[in-house]
Order: sequence, then C-alpha cells, then structure tokens
Amino acid sequence: MRLYIADDTCSRAAQLVANELGIEHELVHFDVLGRSTSNGEDFMAVNPFAYVPVLRLDNADCDLVTETIVILSYLADQRPKACLTPRPGTLDRVKMDQYLAHVATEIAQKYIPLMRRLMTEEGVMFNKTKLLAAYQHFDDRLAAGGPYLFGKQFTVADAYVWGTLWNSRSGVDLEHLKNLAAWKARVDARPAAIKTLKEEADIVAQHKAQIEATQA
Repeated sequence: MRLYIADDTCSRAAQLVANELGIEHELVHFDVLGRSTSNGEDFMAVNPFAYVPVLRLDNADCDLVTETIVILSYLADQRPKACLTPRPGTLDRVKMDQYLAHVATEIAQKYIPLMRRLMTEEGVMFNKTKLLAAYQHFDDRLAAGGPYLFGKQFTVADAYVWGTLWNSRSGVDLEHLKNLAAWKARVDARPAAIKTLKEEADIVAQHKAQIEATQA
C-alpha cells in the first residue's frame, strides 16, 4: 500500500492506524503549498481535490481510497482481530461510524477555516465555541469510561481525534480539559504513535531537502 500524507494533517490518523495494525505501507509526502510530492508523482492525478490522506491499494487496479474515516475503517477491517473498529453490519459499528462522522464535521472541518484565517471575528467565535463543546464531550466521555474514547480498547476514533488535535495552531485553549490531556499523553506514548511522528518528520524533512536542492 502507498499512503499519501501531508505534514500535521488528518493523514496522521491513517498513519497511526496502519502502524498500530502492522500494515506495511509506503509513505509519500504531499507539499500542500508547493503541490509537489516526495516521489515525484503528480498529486492532482492521484486526488484532483488536492487533499490527503489517499491510500493506493496493491490490488490489480491499484485502486485509490480517499476520505479519512473511510481509510481508517478500511485499514481496521483488514485486521479485525485487533478490534480497532467493530464488525461491519453491527450496531456497534454504526455507533463508531457515527462518532467518526462527528469528529469530521465538529472537529476537523471546524479547525480548517481557523487555521487559514478565513473567518470574521464572529465566525471565529462560533467555530471555537463548537470545538470547545466537542472537546468537552470527549473529556466527559473519558471521565466516564476511559482510558480511551470507547473504553479500554484503543480504536480508530482515538486515532482520528489524535490526528486532528490542532488546537495550538488555532488558538483554541483546551488546558482545562484534564481527562483529554491525560488521554493525549497515553496516545502519544503508544509505540505506534511514536513511530508515526518519526516517520512523518523524516519524510517531510527529506521532501524539504529535495525541494531546496531543486531551487539551489
């Protein structure tokens, strides 16, 4: 498999799930601003909408899978014994899919206009209020049944929230959410998370060096 990522984006969640499951994958870094890739591919031919993650499969057609929650679920379904997501067709799976959709709409999509400085002052306050409400829900959930969002088992939901924790880049203060902070420390300490951050940093640095070499 080939996984297309960008620095500090929701593609980090897909990396983490792949590493948790021990699924071998080749990383390709996409420079969002310069539109180049670390392996020289034309990313617009990979995803014309120009966003990550994208997963290229090793099947005969080399199919491309997009959308974070779809990729997370697909990867988790390849290793069902790891229990990173419930079995398809069950009510538990519906609840997990519902939760992932909630993270996509109430977390990831609320951050993007804040990070890009695209909003009026009223819009900024609206999005920050929505984000704080979502994170308060996570904090309450962890207090009631932690150590992870779905109890004792680390799941794709934890990976997605971890991969979209962009509060420091967006001026959203989460210091008061102690359960969330403890949860983040637990996820950060997982070997797969440490591996994910190192691999991402390595390929970003490698691609940056490539770009600088072509500009010299």
